[in-house]
Amino acid sequence: MAKATLSISSKNYSSWSLRGWLLAKFSRLEFEELTVPPDDADARKELLLLSPSILVPCLTCEGIKVWDTLAIAEFLHELHPGSGLLPDDRAARAHCRAICGEMHSGFSSLRAALPMNLKAHFPGHKVWARAVGDIERITAIWNECLSTYGGPFLFGQRCMADAMYAPVVTRFTTYDVKLDAQCAEYARRILALPEMIEWIDAARKEVEEIDELDMEF
Repeated sequence: MAKATLSISSKNYSSWSLRGWLLAKFSRLEFEELTVPPDDADARKELLLLSPSILVPCLTCEGIKVWDTLAIAEFLHELHPGSGLLPDDRAARAHCRAICGEMHSGFSSLRAALPMNLKAHFPGHKVWARAVGDIERITAIWNECLSTYGGPFLFGQRCMADAMYAPVVTRFTTYDVKLDAQCAEYARRILALPEMIEWIDAARKEVEEIDELDMEF
């Protein structure tokens, strides 16, 4: 059987690539990375939020191609149901799917105001007022989940929700967003995951730069 492949874009800039990659890692799928260079026209449109559809990451497995991040998550859950991508409890699964859907389709102001850039750091960065509401909603989600399910991850054990919100953790770090104690501890826990350490180390070694995403807004 051919090995699965995951097409991704820049590890420094692409939050959707990170989500898909973490989902594959969390599911314990063996896969090969295929990198689409940031100077690819379609990849660049997605990184700059100019594309209405997100075609990276794209998972090819068992002859099946899946390119939407939530679809990748559900496919991997079906493929490896024991990997913990979704909680065992029905109510928790519904809650998990709801907050993952919210991340998938929402928080556009946050995406525009705080683009992912793992190599950058802007201490004391002033967040656009319109993005503050997104930050407040995300931290409310984190606090509700951590309090309801007892941590250390959003639904106890790491799952698709942690993969979906991990890029937000990097944004909060890059732009020096202040968090309450529980959210700050959760952010540190995400950044300490071996998978995150591996991804961030690779991102810092990338030589490509996109001027529009390297400026301080």
